[in-house]
Amino acid sequence: MIASLRGKLIFTDNQTIVVECSGVGFKCMSSLKTIASLPSVGNDVFVHTYLSVREDALDMYAFSTTDELECFKLVTSVNGLGAKMAIALLSEFTPDQISFFILSGDAKALTRASGIGPKLAQRMVLELKDKISKGAVTLSDDNILVQSTGKTQNSSEAIAALVALGFSQSEATSAVSKLDQTLSTDELIRGGLKNLSR
Repeated sequence: MIASLRGKLIFTDNQTIVVECSGVGFKCMSSLKTIASLPSVGNDVFVHTYLSVREDALDMYAFSTTDELECFKLVTSVNGLGAKMAIALLSEFTPDQISFFILSGDAKALTRASGIGPKLAQRMVLELKDKISKGAVTLSDDNILVQSTGKTQNSSEAIAALVALGFSQSEATSAVSKLDQTLSTDELIRGGLKNLSR
């Protein structure tokens, strides 16, 4: 399998890139986030790749980071979720955000990606939650660290209360995770509301 490419970037659009290596141009499908992170056409580039082998096609996918590559492989393990949908997810969200939505059970947030309907989003949560929860997920966007095994009973109750007030599961989890987990349920709810109002 071709694990990576290093060469000259000779073409990009909003779905694909072409990397020329020793005179051979490799066309790769890629996420909008990876494409935006690459240098301009004509410059040298390095990308991680995944080669999909099917009876009627050889498709290559390119990623700027190993996190994005691993997330791609993870979500495509879900029954009914193909490579194009995985690229759509990675175009909309970072790998950390996808992991967070799955861990917090926020299937609704995942449906913001093109082609991901409610049923498929729920299937993602069901099939991937256990795989992701074996480790910690760092959310670099909000400097939050969520570890499913570290969630207290009080924080679980506070999150449920915030969801009942109309906030999404991921919003509530994010707000409560920023607080001292030894606080009482009422204190966590008040603190969560303060965080959500900022």
